[in-house]
Amino acid sequence: MSRIAFLGIGNMGFPMAANLVRAGHEVHAFDISIEARHRIAALGARAAESPLEAAEGADMVITMVPNSRAVADLYLGPAGLLANLQSRPFLVDCSTIAPEAARDVASAAGRAGFTMLDAPVSGGVQRAAEGTLSFMVGGTEDALAQARPVLEQMGRFVFHAGGSGAGQAAKICNNMLAAVTMAATAEVMELGARNGLDAAVLTAIMQKSSGGNFFLERWHPWPNVLPDSPSSKGYAAGFQLALMLKDLGLALDSARANGAAVPLGALAQSLYALRSKEDGAPALDFSCIQTLYTHQA
Repeated sequence: MSRIAFLGIGNMGFPMAANLVRAGHEVHAFDISIEARHRIAALGARAAESPLEAAEGADMVITMVPNSRAVADLYLGPAGLLANLQSRPFLVDCSTIAPEAARDVASAAGRAGFTMLDAPVSGGVQRAAEGTLSFMVGGTEDALAQARPVLEQMGRFVFHAGGSGAGQAAKICNNMLAAVTMAATAEVMELGARNGLDAAVLTAIMQKSSGGNFFLERWHPWPNVLPDSPSSKGYAAGFQLALMLKDLGLALDSARANGAAVPLGALAQSLYALRSKEDGAPALDFSCIQTLYTHQA
């Protein structure tokens, strides 16, 4: 087994790192949260006091941090990993960031003698815990072949999207579609309720009809239809509304930069932004968009 540095052990990073510990890897973990470091250490990982301490001597460094700026801060500049690591571990960034930012970091890594992949994930906290995430990978096929055995210990599906940045491009496309689909699902659930339809009955009908989708099966926005959905747990976050808004921002930025028309993506961004204005909403699961419709008179 390998020595793996895992940097960023929050809602998604923690279960991913935990699966690597269970697989027998020597995991050296860092997070700015001391509590997070204690939690992962309790599972058998070694908590580090800095990203560099965790990464030095590792065979692979996996990063899972909130945004493009955080990735740049970790890797680039005089204090970054690229300038300070004496060893040359394999680098895998699982954060969701702008495709252009991913290409910039990968290019800098290549110039410094590192091999790097961008490998954002889909599936939320539940699938991270189950080890059944989907990875969308940007980089060379040879690099992915090296990383695949480790990625498959955290996920069920590993897709090669293309060159550097392609994983991020695939991720923002996927998440824009997820945002639109969730909002549409919430909208029709409310329409059904106002027509006197039972939520479970309507769901069963749509699951077997042309309106069937992932959220009707695994991540229902209407409470108490699927007991394991965040909506049935007070919208406790599987994927935070704040993060969905961040990803929609990345998608719309990319659309503007590439001349793509995304009117539904823009509308979804407006709806989620409106929902986020309520106290505490940004920390809820993004399926809380349901209540935007339910609260309308």
